[in-house]
Amino acid sequence: IDPAPARQRRVTPLKVVPRLLRVASVLLAYRLDELVDAAHLFRPLKLLRPLLARPRANVAALSRGERLRRALTELGPIFVKAGQVLSTRRDLIPADIADELSLLQDQVAPFPGSEARTIVEQQLNASTDQLYASFDETPLASASIAQVHAATLRDGREVVVKVLRPGIDAQIARDVKLLRSLGELAQRWHPNADKIRPLDVVAEVEKMLENELDLQREGASASLLKRNFASGVDLYVPEVHWELTSARVLTLERVHGISSDDIAAIDDAGLDRKALAAKGVRVFYEQVFRDNFFHADAHPGNIW
Repeated sequence: IDPAPARQRRVTPLKVVPRLLRVASVLLAYRLDELVDAAHLFRPLKLLRPLLARPRANVAALSRGERLRRALTELGPIFVKAGQVLSTRRDLIPADIADELSLLQDQVAPFPGSEARTIVEQQLNASTDQLYASFDETPLASASIAQVHAATLRDGREVVVKVLRPGIDAQIARDVKLLRSLGELAQRWHPNADKIRPLDVVAEVEKMLENELDLQREGASASLLKRNFASGVDLYVPEVHWELTSARVLTLERVHGISSDDIAAIDDAGLDRKALAAKGVRVFYEQVFRDNFFHADAHPGNIW
């Protein structure tokens, strides 16, 4: 990803047309016509609509939430992340769509476990048989940028191994180009561009994604968060195994728990939901106001 500030790059409005066509085509293929019709950016493309993809026959029986989830997955990591954020806003979207989008938190279509094994071996310069007592090629969870595999250390301790998706750098670069193009258009034509500062928003997203593609940075953040809550009483952060970590592979202590949005399991465990919610708010405020360092992706897929 080009680290130069987004405001220094100029994108000709015509360059955004092919990317908008692709987005519109995918949405139409999944019978999400109402999204295309409602989006102002797509209105100039209506004359080209006959050239776009026809609805796929096999999606007719799918719910609207599943059609949207599949479309976002096909469009790429940035769109998946947008779906993750939307899934937590049940005050803004219908429950059936929120339920389906919540699957984007950790149930994106995985890539082959054999490829994950190869990436681990290339990154850590040893075979997985040497690095771990066991390595499960079946992923525990799969998200837009990486997926996670269960493994066991030579001393018997359980760990999880997070592996970046193959080719994710190119996908992110493509998505950032689209965002940059849209930001340039908004900067030129939006009446409140001086207040919204769309190119600054794009630059912030670009920097965030650049950081997410470096798992050593994520490991460092986890280590700092763990030190900030060293007692492990209110917040327990898994330990990073640095000898088994690189820019594209992150090995963490495996922890078990109940997903924070699994209300039935929380009740079955006899937990006080009100006390749990109050503790969650307090822990987050401690991160923000006491430490000035906080977990910025606190969706239920990341909290147990």
